[in-house]
Amino acid sequence: MTDHLVVTTATPDRESGEKLAASAVAARLAATAQVVGPVTSFFWHLGKSGQGEEFNVTFKTTDGRYAELEAHIIASHPWDKPEVTAVELVRGSADYLAWAKDATRSR
Repeated sequence: MTDHLVVTTATPDRESGEKLAASAVAARLAATAQVVGPVTSFFWHLGKSGQGEEFNVTFKTTDGRYAELEAHIIASHPWDKPEVTAVELVRGSADYLAWAKDATRSR
């Protein structure tokens, strides 16, 4: 397993995405976070297909901080059952990966 992860969620508006990003970085649960959007999403919800505008929030973190980051996103998210997914970051520049690891280290 790799030590670095890219974690994503979606929010209904820019403000809630920025709040999640800022609070996760401030708590050192993520080294960095980006808010992108709006994007148009298509989905199934409550037995129906739907379409809506969302903002994607992407976090860079370590495997050791994932559980806390996931809990933070879920607790702070405006939706009851938000998407929280993670993929392994299998490659990256050595300096960047070292910085990300240091930036998420508990102090």
